Amino acid sequence: MVRPDKVAAVEDIAGRFQDSTAAVITEYRGLSMAQLTTLRRSLGDGATYRVAKNTLVKRAADDAGMQGLESLLVGPTAIAFITGEPVDAAKTLRDFARTNQGLVIKGGYMDGRALTVAEVNQLADLESREVLLSKLAGAMKGTMAKAAGLFAAPASQVARLVQALADKRAEEGGETPVTAENLSSTDDAPADAES
Repeated sequence: MVRPDKVAAVEDIAGRFQDSTAAVITEYRGLSMAQLTTLRRSLGDGATYRVAKNTLVKRAADDAGMQGLESLLVGPTAIAFITGEPVDAAKTLRDFARTNQGLVIKGGYMDGRALTVAEVNQLADLESREVLLSKLAGAMKGTMAKAAGLFAAPASQVARLVQALADKRAEEGGETPVTAENLSSTDDAPADAES
């Protein structure tokens, strides 16, 4: 007979898997309660860190339709369910594991597939979404400034040409200087106006 508390635990874990953008599976052997509390706080609101039994996690992963986690579910297991930015949570876990040897990253799950330890570390090496968006905005601003300069160049070249013609006519004999108004008025004059 299946105990109701285990059924509820499996449903809870399966729901967390489904609601998460990513999950990082760790081993926490040797960490004190104080260290686990520090880790949970450092993850912030974008992730929850939960210790779970491997058999319950396997059932929950099956219920959630997640494949490839069985090999990660060995030994004491705790899972960081990430609902926020996966990069930030992966960085926090990696940095915590560097300073606390009791935390070992086993792998993870994101975008419908299991992640290796190396892939979780690659995720942690990425820059955050805000930094990438600001870099993109800067690149777009630079590109738009170049485009504006290219569009303005023909008009400024015409203005310099008109000024050069006006200066040349003024030097050659004091004739009426060439201006934009003079150019447009000569173009509009009828052909038989001289006769």
